[in-house]
Amino acid sequence: MKRVFLLVALTLSATFSFAQGKADTKASLQLVRNATLIIEYAGQKILVDPMLSPKGGFQSFAGIERNPTVELKMPVSEITKGLDLVMVTHSHPDHFDEAASKTLDKSVQLINQPADRDFFKKEGFINAETLDNSRVWNDISVHRVEAQHGTGEVLKMMGKTSGFVLKAKNQPTIYIVGDAIWTEEIKKTIKEYKPDYIIVNSGGAVVPGFEKTPILMDEDQTMALVKESGKAKVIAVHMNALDHCRTTRESLRQKAESLNIGVDKLIIPQDGEVVKL
Repeated sequence: MKRVFLLVALTLSATFSFAQGKADTKASLQLVRNATLIIEYAGQKILVDPMLSPKGGFQSFAGIERNPTVELKMPVSEITKGLDLVMVTHSHPDHFDEAASKTLDKSVQLINQPADRDFFKKEGFINAETLDNSRVWNDISVHRVEAQHGTGEVLKMMGKTSGFVLKAKNQPTIYIVGDAIWTEEIKKTIKEYKPDYIIVNSGGAVVPGFEKTPILMDEDQTMALVKESGKAKVIAVHMNALDHCRTTRESLRQKAESLNIGVDKLIIPQDGEVVKL
């Protein structure tokens, strides 16, 4: 009887130690391409805004060339292997494309914004959850925040978008801004959550015919965010992959350097690059 009790105790202890160790693992972020991210966080593999099409897999946005304009740097199987959660800020094809819908397991846990409830139901994702405000998932607090994808008539065309804030014990707080222009609401979100990392979509994208109305932060708006980012390191993505994005990694870095903003404050990863958090 003692041997049985000891065996059970050792098994439970090992299980607890493994779970605790997994939760305490170092966080990291890998830029797949555009806004597609793999975030290792509190022992979970989280895929954000999967755009998995090959180069030229879907339509042009600016009449220049078909999108995406570059190939993936890794196999799709590597991106989707061992996923614990998929998070989608909105259902535009550069954030969730047909390839993602066909490739991902329809039973994967997925978190989406209220505006996309019907979209994911139609796509057949049986574990898609619409997040209105916040919830705790596997000891990770997930908070949804509003994002503004342009202004005026352009905003009506672009529709609803969201961002997410991730918080967990022994993990950095991460604010995924999503497709947005710089607004007072983003400034308030930074002050409220005090993130350690802010992931910003800095492509400076425009809609043809509305070139003076950006739908994403450009160089100047990204610098405004950096100025208000507090202790956070800013990670800029959503560049060099779509034909309607005017801000490039090169132009953003040049703007940062002109303002003496270094690589320790503004991180601009290449496709496939892993950033330890």
